[in-house]
Amino acid sequence: MDIVDYILISEEEIQQKVRELGEEISRDYEGKTISLICILKGGLMFLCDLAKHIRPPVTYDFMSVSSYGDATESSGIVRITKDLEESIEGKHVIIVEDIIDTGLTLSYLLKNLHSRNPASLRICTLLNKPSNRKVDIPVDYVGFEVPNEFLVGYGLDFRQMYRNIPYVFVLNPKYYDSE
Repeated sequence: MDIVDYILISEEEIQQKVRELGEEISRDYEGKTISLICILKGGLMFLCDLAKHIRPPVTYDFMSVSSYGDATESSGIVRITKDLEESIEGKHVIIVEDIIDTGLTLSYLLKNLHSRNPASLRICTLLNKPSNRKVDIPVDYVGFEVPNEFLVGYGLDFRQMYRNIPYVFVLNPKYYDSE
């Protein structure tokens, strides 16, 4: 595919890491019910695969947020466009993210969700981009540390497309430069 500069993480590597994360979460939450909160749209593929590998019972809920700013940088001003349908009070909650970049949006979400009094609140991300972090975020479960590149695939989009690609790739610069 012309849009792919190079594949950063293969489908096989992703699936192996997702299994490992599911096993780790299962050990940490043995005997408890887990509320998985997926941050849409990017986290959906990761949530579906991850939940298959978690042994304790899980519930799902979804949030969608909009972060204002230009196309390449979050302003840190966040608006919740789809809120949770169920209360998380007293529940063991894991936020499921596709990627943590600057941390600004997730910092806002953590404060918001903590105010709802969950029993515990942790973060699981497939991809972590610490080189671009603007605020410190306590990430409990990390799939892969990734470079500061424009990443697409496995939930990550370019112009709302390519989320369905089963691997993570670096966008060909000729597409990125055309923005």
